[in-house]
Parts: sequence; structure tokens; C-alpha cells
Amino acid sequence: MDVEEMGPVDYLVIEFPGNRMTGEAFPLLVDLAERGIVRIIDLAFVRKETDGSVVAMELRDLGDEVDLTVFEGASAGVLDQSDIDEAGTALEPGNSAAVLVYENLWAAPLARALRRSGAQLVASGRIPVQALLAALDATEETVPPGGSAAA
Repeated sequence: MDVEEMGPVDYLVIEFPGNRMTGEAFPLLVDLAERGIVRIIDLAFVRKETDGSVVAMELRDLGDEVDLTVFEGASAGVLDQSDIDEAGTALEPGNSAAVLVYENLWAAPLARALRRSGAQLVASGRIPVQALLAALDATEETVPPGGSAAA
């Protein structure tokens, strides 16, 4: 991996209540990777026990209900035990999670151009969909029917 050529790298911790993974979203992740939109850098599965301890899970530990063989070998070793433990703090006891580290390939040309011009990323974040919807609802409530919001 040439870091100067890479796009932004993000991570997600996706919780599965009651350790129930249906696998419905995994083919969509594979599709994003195959179309060159993202590159999976690391993928790990964790479980938070009812006593609060956090354990890493192997793909074979996830059972036969979901076929995850496509992700075998997807780990680059970026995630270590401290990352697993940190991901576990976000989980409710008795639940499991997928921890995904991925490169946004779609943004790589933009990132390269910005780096060449001396720009650097100084802040980043995500807006939860629920917060965005609440903000849009609040905006709609302040606009009179047939009018526009005051500037």
C-alpha cells in the first residue's frame, strides 16, 4: 500500500443484537469492493460476553447460518487487541459486532490532489441518520407553509 496514493480510511463497528447476523448486508459489502468503491483493509468479529469481557471471533465461530468465506484473508492485521477491546466498549453485553476498516477508493483521486496541493484533513465525522432527520424536521417546522425560512 502506497499511503500517498490512498483514499480516506474509515472504520465501522456494526453491532448485531443477540449475536444474530443474518448476512444480508455482506453481499452488498462485497459488491462495493468488487466495483472499486471501497477496499476492505481489515475485518474482525467480536463478541461481548454478559460479564463484559470482549473476545475476538474467528469466521468459523460465527456458525453456518451465514456464509462469510468470501472474507477469509481480508484481515491485514491493522486491528489489534486494543482495537477489539475499544470496539467492545460500544457493545451491549451479549451482542457481537463486525469491525470493518476500509479505504474509500472513490475518494482517492481527490485525496491525492489535495495532498499534492499541501492540504490536510483536520477534522472528520459522521452525522447519524436519526440526527439528520431530526434537524430536517426541525427546519420544516420553522418554515411557514408556502414560505421560506428566514435568513
